[in-house]
Amino acid sequence: MTLQEYDYARERPSKLAASCLLLALIMKNLGGWTPTLEYYSGYKAEDLHPLVRRLNFLLTYQPCNKLKAVRTKYSHRVFFEVAKIAPIDMLKLEEILRSC
Repeated sequence: MTLQEYDYARERPSKLAASCLLLALIMKNLGGWTPTLEYYSGYKAEDLHPLVRRLNFLLTYQPCNKLKAVRTKYSHRVFFEVAKIAPIDMLKLEEILRSC
């Protein structure tokens, strides 16, 4: 979805990928940023928090009637229907990020 948004073009692809992974871990309640992830990605969890917030905001408030191709594609079983996963509440995300 970030490919459709100009604001994300200035982000490093590695940082964007790491932030997406952290958000996915939080959304699926699979834990947080581990020392192993920090080592291999080169990013501390605190460095990713602002981008994680922006990504969750994008998922939460993306207009559904505009640019539907990505949501449609990732709503199929082949892609494990990840587009159908509800975004995490912004306040709950804040609590989780503060505790990391």
